[in-house]
Formats: sequence, C-alpha cells, structure tokens
Amino acid sequence: MKLLNSLGPNPRIVRMFLLEKGLTIPFEEVDILGAENRRAPYTERNPGGQLPSLVLDDGSCIAETVAICEYLEDIHPTPPLIGATPLEKAEHRMWQRRIELNITENLYNAFRYSVGLEIFRDRMHCLPEAAPGLASIVQEKLAWLDGLIGRRSWICGERFTLADIILYCALDFGEGVGQSIDSGLLNVNAWFARMMTRTSAHDSLHPDGAASGRRGV
Repeated sequence: MKLLNSLGPNPRIVRMFLLEKGLTIPFEEVDILGAENRRAPYTERNPGGQLPSLVLDDGSCIAETVAICEYLEDIHPTPPLIGATPLEKAEHRMWQRRIELNITENLYNAFRYSVGLEIFRDRMHCLPEAAPGLASIVQEKLAWLDGLIGRRSWICGERFTLADIILYCALDFGEGVGQSIDSGLLNVNAWFARMMTRTSAHDSLHPDGAASGRRGV
C-alpha cells in the first residue's frame, strides 16, 4: 500500500488522518504544480486526476479523500476517527456532508477561480465571476456553524473525528489565500485554536509547502 501524495489540503487531510491513527505507509510524490496528476500514467490509475490516491498491494487504486480515510478506518478501526457504532458513523457522515457542501467545496472553488486561476484555468472549467459569491457563502456558513458548535470541543461533540480534520485543513489553507475566519466567530476560532495545538496539525504539513511559505498544505 502507498499514498500518492502532493502539496494541497486534500493530501494533507489523509496525512493528518494517518498521524492521528498512528499509521505509517509509504508516500510517492506527484508533482501537482507541474500537472503530473492530469496526464498519464497518473490518470490511468485515477481518471479524475485529483490527489491523493491510495494504491493497494494488488495494484487497485482508491481515489477521493474521504473514501481513502474510510478504507483506512475499516482496516485500522482504533482509534476511531469516523465512528465505532452505526450511530457515531451516521453522525459523522452528517457533519462531514454539512461541512463539505456548505464550506470546504465553496472555499476551494473560490480559490481556484481567483487566486489559483492561473493554475486551474487549463485544468478545469473555471468561473472567475463566481469567486466572490462563493467566498461570501463560506463566511455565511462559518457563521452558521459557529452557532451550531456552541461550547462543544469538536464538530461531533466531544469526539475528535475526520470531520474536524477536513474542516481544519480547508480553513488553514484558506488563511493563506485570502479567506480568513472572521474574528467575530468566537466558537469557530476557539475550535481552530484547539486544532492548531494537535501535533498532527504541524506534522501533516508538506515539506515543500513549508519551504516555499505556502500555508496549510
């Protein structure tokens, strides 16, 4: 088993997940800035061309960040970062979808269509005119989430989960591309500060990102 790895918040999610699990697997680096992931032989494994991908011992490939983490959780259930019971797993999926649909996908597309436009204009259908609106939705939904978190320690209550990792990696990336958390969102900012104290938050950063000054990758 090996992880096809690169710069970026999505590969970081899997790296952080592995660290929280206490798992070590080999990494194979893919040059995402050079678009190595958008051409063969990478696309022969992952036609979507996105990173990361998990290559299993039999040569099969699992793409999509959450699918990779779910597979790793199934084969290494302790400590549970998705859930140990059907109810915990359902609760996690609920929050994961809320976070992805309302916040993280809008944040990433706002970046791709603005700050990251020169990278992505030849890789996907970009809508630069949509970027301000998408960034505005992110802030609206963070305010919505701020009210839902209340005094909870983590997104799913007192359970630290993959949902926390997904949101943290997106928001930390956002801090470096002009999409900072509103300082008035006290609950989200307190949660973010707790996330930053975790060893995995630092150790999951890609060395190339740290060397170049890129935040959150």
